[in-house]
Amino acid sequence: MTSRERVRIALAHEEPDRVPMDFWMTPEVEAELMRQAGAEDPFAMRVEAGHDLLMTSVGMVSSFYMSQEREYIDPWGIRFARASYSNGAGSYTEIVGHPLAGDDALLASYRPPDPEQPEQYALASSLIETYGKTHCIAVGVHCSTFEGPWYLRGMERFLQDMLINKDYAHELIDRVAGFYLTAGLILARLGCDILLAGDDVGTQDRMLISPALWREFVKPRYGRLFGAYKKARPDLKIAVHICGFIEPIIDDLIEVGVDILNPVQPLAMDPGRLKRRYGDRLAFWGAVDDQKVLPLGSPSEVEAEVRLRLGQLAPGGGYILCPSHNVQPTTPLENIRAFYRAAKRYGGYPLDV
Repeated sequence: MTSRERVRIALAHEEPDRVPMDFWMTPEVEAELMRQAGAEDPFAMRVEAGHDLLMTSVGMVSSFYMSQEREYIDPWGIRFARASYSNGAGSYTEIVGHPLAGDDALLASYRPPDPEQPEQYALASSLIETYGKTHCIAVGVHCSTFEGPWYLRGMERFLQDMLINKDYAHELIDRVAGFYLTAGLILARLGCDILLAGDDVGTQDRMLISPALWREFVKPRYGRLFGAYKKARPDLKIAVHICGFIEPIIDDLIEVGVDILNPVQPLAMDPGRLKRRYGDRLAFWGAVDDQKVLPLGSPSEVEAEVRLRLGQLAPGGGYILCPSHNVQPTTPLENIRAFYRAAKRYGGYPLDV
């Protein structure tokens, strides 16, 4: 059974030969795993490690690691700056400049990048051509309706817009969503298997904005985007990456066509409860704790965590085993190895967890 077939069967809520596996990581972790594997290509390293999904992205999220410069401006006009981890293990990026901050009139002349520009689809095309027959190819189209607008406007100002400057907020969201409509349709035509959308609206124990605001501003755009994607490719799977606690809107996500929920942050939502409530309508991708267990636990605790999430989410299919976000460079390598070992040891059907 190929990895692509394995994922397809799992997403049909059936049990393949084993639970599909994925592993998200920062560039620093990726570089170390490539070094240890003697690999020059990050996707070849993932294939060798047993990943069933291979992923790239198009749009704003592609800017996070776009440059090694201390500061840079991405194609959307957003200024990023690098900040170092306290232990010197690497760096991450933060937004320090918003092109639409301040005067509302700036929106009239603002133009997003051209979604037809072919260069931004080169990596996705290469992945599909090289691995598309054997592996599931997912492409991220994040930040289409909430994150993207606040990246451009500034978080505080955009939240104000959603309450007291609604016409502006709707116009800004539609400008951003228009890019992702075209981009998603291009990716669907190229032949990817999963489009991974998402706009983070969850905190650790509640939503960042009210469900009512989310339904007013985000849900209609998701409905239009996902509906268009699936009309173009009925077999395409739609995933959303939304961190934190989002239980009040999960039914809404299913209603607008979401097939897969990621990252299923287990310290914010109980994966077992989600499986019992939504497992016949929604697949899950993630759930292995990347807040405490992977970075701070022991290898045996990582193994126990993997077994726990397999037992909660894998019965009957509908689960892709993965950490609940990018594994950080402060995570011990022994714990990363423990994840891979546990995935291979306990991930086969019938489950023995």
